[in-house]
Amino acid sequence: MKTTITPATILIVDDTPQNISLLNAALKDDYTIKVATRGAQAIDICRSMPIDIVLLDVMMPEMDGFETCRRLKENPKTRSISVIFVTAKVETEDESLGFELGAVDYITKPIRSVIVRSRVKTQLALYDQNHALELLVQERTRELNESRLEIMHRLGSAGEYRDNETGFHVARVCHYSRIIGLATGLPESEAELLFNAAALHDTGKIGIPDSILFKPGALDEKEWKIIKTHCEIGHKIIGTHQHSILKSAASIALTHHERWDGSGYPRGTKKNAIPLFGRIVGVADVFDALTSVRPYKRAWSVTETVDEIVRCSGQHFDPQVVDALLLKIPEMTAIQQQYADVA
Repeated sequence: MKTTITPATILIVDDTPQNISLLNAALKDDYTIKVATRGAQAIDICRSMPIDIVLLDVMMPEMDGFETCRRLKENPKTRSISVIFVTAKVETEDESLGFELGAVDYITKPIRSVIVRSRVKTQLALYDQNHALELLVQERTRELNESRLEIMHRLGSAGEYRDNETGFHVARVCHYSRIIGLATGLPESEAELLFNAAALHDTGKIGIPDSILFKPGALDEKEWKIIKTHCEIGHKIIGTHQHSILKSAASIALTHHERWDGSGYPRGTKKNAIPLFGRIVGVADVFDALTSVRPYKRAWSVTETVDEIVRCSGQHFDPQVVDALLLKIPEMTAIQQQYADVA
C-alpha cells in the first residue's frame, strides 16, 4: 500500500496581492498554502492550526513583521514555527533584528521562485532533522529517568532486604504515600515525585548493626538510640542534591519519624515545620509497620491499625494527613494485599 505524505503547510503573510501571488505560484505545487494580509491575522491562524513555516513580510500596516515575529516567538504554542522574512529591507541592522527575534532566514525582494523554493525546502529539512533529534533526546532522557528511578527503588529495597527478603515494605510505603498524598490535594506530578522519593525512606538501615536490626525482642535504651540514627544515616547517604527526587528523598529519610507534637526523632521537629512529604511517609510507614508481621509482634488488622493512627492524630501524626488516610482505606487495603509479604 502506498503511503501518503502530508505536505507541509506554509503561511504567506503580506499585504500586497502581487507578492502573495508570486509566493503562492512558487510553492503551491509542493505545499499547502495559507494566506494572511495582516500580522494579527497571521497570529490567529498560527494559533488555530498547524503551520510549518511563515513567510513574513516586514513592511505591513498596523503590525509590522518584526512585531508579528516577536509575538509568535513569545507564545509557547507558536514558538517552534519557522519564520522566514520576505522583505525589500536589506540593511544589516534589520537582518540582525530579525534573527534576534527568532527568524531562521531572509529572502530579499524582488521575489525569485527558485530562491523561495530552495530556502523553504532547506528550512523544512532542518526542522525535520531537529525534530528527530529532539525526539531522540526525549527518548534518551526518558530512559535515563527510568534507570535513575529503578536504581532508587532498588537501593531503597536494599535497606529492607536484610530484614525483609521480599523488599515489599518499600513498595507498599511508596504506594501508600502516593495514595495519601493525592488525598491531601497534591497534584499528580507531586504525588509521583513522592512515590519515587519515598523509596529511600529507610536507606539508613544499611548502617544499623544486625544484632539490633534482627533482635526478636524489645530494644533496650542504648539499642533504641542506635536504631534512631538511621534517619541521619539515610540523609547522609542520599546527600545534598538539587534534583527534585533526591532532594525530596533526603528530606523524607531525615523526617519521616518526626512527630506532630515534636516528640519524634532525630531532631524533634514539630507540626508544619516537618515537610509534608515526611509527614505523609510517616503515616504510610506506621500503617505498614502495624499491618505487617515483625519479629516482636503479630500483624494488626487494618481496623486495629486505623484506630491506633486515629488515636495518635494530633500527637504523633498530622491530623490532615490522617483524615486523608481515612478517605482511602479501600485503596490502602488493596495495595496491602497486592504486595503482601511471602510467608
